[in-house]
Amino acid sequence: MKKLAVFFLVLLVFGAFGAGFYFGKSLISPSPPEGVINTEIGKPEGVDFSLFWEAWNTLEKNFVDRDKIDYREMLYGAIKGLAGSLEDPYTVFMPPEDAKVFKEDVSGEFQGVGIEMGMRNGQLTVIAPLEGTPADRAGFKAGDKIIKVDGQDTQGITIDEAVKLIRGPRGTEVTLTVLREGWSEVKDFTIVRDVIEIPVLTWEMKDPNIAYIKLYHFSSTASSAFSKAALEILNSKAEKIVLDLRNNPGGYLEVAQDIAGWFLEKEDVVTVEDFGGKQEAEVYKAKGNEKLLSYPTVVLINQGSASASEILAGALRDNRGIKLVGEKSFGKGSVQELEELSEGSLKITIAKWLTPNGALIAEKGLEPDVKVEMTEEDIEAGRDPQLDKAIEILKTLR
Repeated sequence: MKKLAVFFLVLLVFGAFGAGFYFGKSLISPSPPEGVINTEIGKPEGVDFSLFWEAWNTLEKNFVDRDKIDYREMLYGAIKGLAGSLEDPYTVFMPPEDAKVFKEDVSGEFQGVGIEMGMRNGQLTVIAPLEGTPADRAGFKAGDKIIKVDGQDTQGITIDEAVKLIRGPRGTEVTLTVLREGWSEVKDFTIVRDVIEIPVLTWEMKDPNIAYIKLYHFSSTASSAFSKAALEILNSKAEKIVLDLRNNPGGYLEVAQDIAGWFLEKEDVVTVEDFGGKQEAEVYKAKGNEKLLSYPTVVLINQGSASASEILAGALRDNRGIKLVGEKSFGKGSVQELEELSEGSLKITIAKWLTPNGALIAEKGLEPDVKVEMTEEDIEAGRDPQLDKAIEILKTLR
């Protein structure tokens, strides 16, 4: 199974609602309602689920709007509560339609506004606007806080619920209320949705001997796209590389590992997967061809560099001493796996990423070796002081 280094167990029983367990009590469980199958596979020892069925039966018996009782939706809501009780924004239950939308994200095309989002201090936050999308053209920036979606408060919302609100058919509008650092009040952005094709990468020569690679996303096609670009660079006059991971929200771990293999020696550690003590940590190593190992390289990062971007940047810095230039990265260093259920899917945080030197990425991010801020004035004037600094550093390297 591919592991997602972005923003995502088979559930065998209903329930787990915060403190709604009875431990070690011998109670007679009310029977499940007619038409609901309770196989009780894998029921934990010492946990009595009678409270769940008691609540279910009480709701069914007493709720006033009988036409609103939908057993399937009640079940879905119960499973969402189970995942939500873990208080991890990336561990969620996705009903079948939501699971379909999620899979579209990593396949490379969907309809929406083109924003990658995450949670920072409990607030829905823009990780990065995707290049060339409606959100990018509207002026969204990494770090923007989305306060409302079409007037609906986002406080307490999950990422997947927010995606559901923001996404929609091409040509329709959505209004996002945003607070940006340095603003004294919120601002509304009304955006027309479009088909979003997730870009992969571009490259060009920025100096007679400096190749500039812009990697937008670690999608399923990014490994092959990078291989193609790398071969072109090897056959060019390039002698040095700027790898731009700014506003790259992540993607597949395996893709980051593949790309790292171009820059590192075989068997160099790319990242360590820490399972919090429930099993032995797993070490991911470079397996590539080392073809770019001899190229002096600088990596650009910012608040929009997350997950797989942070893994790759950390691996290059820890193994080769490659300088990171720009701003502190987002700090999305947890591992999600998507598990298919009989209906829908569970996206579960199963571990956290460490850099090769053992630094925790989650909630901490990577500090740049050379901090260079990008102001709104720079953007409006078409200036890129971060890229300028990277090129300046490369000119001193041999």
